[in-house]
Amino acid sequence: MTDSASCSNNNSVSKDQLQLSDKVQEALAITKRGVDELLIESEFAQKLVRSEKTSVPLRIKLGLDPTAPDLHLGHTVVLNKLRQLQNLGHQVIFLIGDFTSMIGDPSGRNVTRPPLTREQVEENAMTYFRQAALVLDEARTEMRYNSEWCDPLGARGMIQLASRYTVARMMERDDFTKRYKSGTPIAVHEFLYPLMQGYDSVALKADLELGGTDQKFNLLVGRELQKDYGQEPQCILTMPLLEGLDGVEKMSKSKNNYIGITEAPNTMFAKLMSISDTMMWRYFELLSFRSLEDIASLKAAVEAGANPRDAKVALGKEIVTRFHSAQAADDALADFVNRSKGGIPDDVPEVAVSGAPLGVAQLLKAAGLCASTSEAMRMVDQGGVRIDGDVVSDKNLKVEAGEFVMQVGKRKFARVTFNA
Repeated sequence: MTDSASCSNNNSVSKDQLQLSDKVQEALAITKRGVDELLIESEFAQKLVRSEKTSVPLRIKLGLDPTAPDLHLGHTVVLNKLRQLQNLGHQVIFLIGDFTSMIGDPSGRNVTRPPLTREQVEENAMTYFRQAALVLDEARTEMRYNSEWCDPLGARGMIQLASRYTVARMMERDDFTKRYKSGTPIAVHEFLYPLMQGYDSVALKADLELGGTDQKFNLLVGRELQKDYGQEPQCILTMPLLEGLDGVEKMSKSKNNYIGITEAPNTMFAKLMSISDTMMWRYFELLSFRSLEDIASLKAAVEAGANPRDAKVALGKEIVTRFHSAQAADDALADFVNRSKGGIPDDVPEVAVSGAPLGVAQLLKAAGLCASTSEAMRMVDQGGVRIDGDVVSDKNLKVEAGEFVMQVGKRKFARVTFNA
């Protein structure tokens, strides 16, 4: 099943042939903002027209496997789109893949991913939803677990479901093909993952399913299974993967290039200010709730000579306000300005260390400011260590007992109480 082939037969009525009201055209424009792909646009336009005529909201599905307990801004790209669709009056279904996460999604991987235990799934699921509710309207979000319909299938039902899809079609998926050609093992249960994700769409009678670009194959399986079960096939909306702070790799905690949505306001703001002036516009497009006209005006001002820092400040304040408060955003800006002038931030953690006197490298490690003494010595050599604002240039310095503020780099501070 190629992506184009799976869609071509369903595009007989173009959206231009439909009589789209101003409301539907606006909804379509909002839906398409910042997306990678909308398949199939004409079908989705038909669904919007029907929804407007009948006042029946569309059923919009996002499935997430709770594989880690914390969300970052990369996750919110698709959550933001869900919120926009909620604001248009449609029904959002936040699906926790508690059944599928015990299989392990092979998307984009060249090795089998280890499954999670039931306890890990349940703990992560609740954390996911609490954090997702910072973006979504919780009162208008339907939370479901796919074990509701997957567990009752049993062995007989699973075999019957598997009979609806062929191995050849599964092998059209890039990561399976690459692993097969390279001789990397593919476990049989991995074929079940896209099949079960597709069955979720059948169970929920989804009109639209959202996912990252790496989920496209799985979303298309949902369309095919719905047809096989006699349902109207869902449309598919894929969202780009947000690059992290390095501007290269996708945002990921494992790559340490992320901005967590529950991070402290000052940390969140400082990280946003660290992105490049070029990457800033990508973040505006995928994360900001400003209108496209407002963003275009900001960009035009920068191109005309305005300081890009001002636009970045606007972005940072918007994001911090969303996850904390307007006051927290103002305070984070003040803290950032203070730090950039060499000042000490307000939220410095307090650390008690004993064993004075100690070498500065050993003290930095004991205070949690460096992972190792070798890293601490390297930071001293680079001029990145300060005690009470004074640069430490001697990596053999012995620090006596006392109370002082230690700083490593631009962001790491500790108010140290150092005793014998």
